[in-house]
Amino acid sequence: METDCITYMQKCHQCQIHVDMIRVPPNELNATSVPWPFSAWGMDVIGPIEPAASNGHRFILVAIDYFTKWVEAASYKSAANERSCRGRQQEHQLGQILTYYKKWHEKLPFALLGCRTTVHTSTGENTYLLVYGTEAIIPAEVEIPFLRIIQEAELSDAEWVQSRYEQLAIIDGKRMNAICHGQLYQNIIVRAFNKKVRPRQFTSG
Repeated sequence: METDCITYMQKCHQCQIHVDMIRVPPNELNATSVPWPFSAWGMDVIGPIEPAASNGHRFILVAIDYFTKWVEAASYKSAANERSCRGRQQEHQLGQILTYYKKWHEKLPFALLGCRTTVHTSTGENTYLLVYGTEAIIPAEVEIPFLRIIQEAELSDAEWVQSRYEQLAIIDGKRMNAICHGQLYQNIIVRAFNKKVRPRQFTSG
């Protein structure tokens, strides 16, 4: 009986097309390298988010720069294509941060700050650093002056400009390191993904 069922499934074209193989990729992964910041963006929609924000917004439009992982996001009441994003870790984390608050739309800038000041596995670098060439000053550093804040406060205008110039001079090196790190990371992901590939063959009855 089992053999007959397998034979029937193999001959049934509709069965082959609609077989539940969602978790088994049919083709090898082709990783795309992005050479420089802001040359390519990915966009998606998070939502619908429950509960809705106090202003009625239930969706977040998210755009991510492929190179630096810089995130931009805005909330909306409706979306033309109501689908939850899947598989993008950064967007998922952004959604998790916000859904605990009824006024999550007001917390969106803080969630973005968290994403932008995080070192990401795929680049090995801080997102803010890759964009601006310096570490971001977080609110805690302003409230409780850290050494960096104290040192910069004592600099003259000319010294501050020189310091900033030196920071920007090393940003290209940081970005090149991020490219190398990203390629190594992609190779690991591709190898792991391709081990699971099972080519699908459709047979007609």
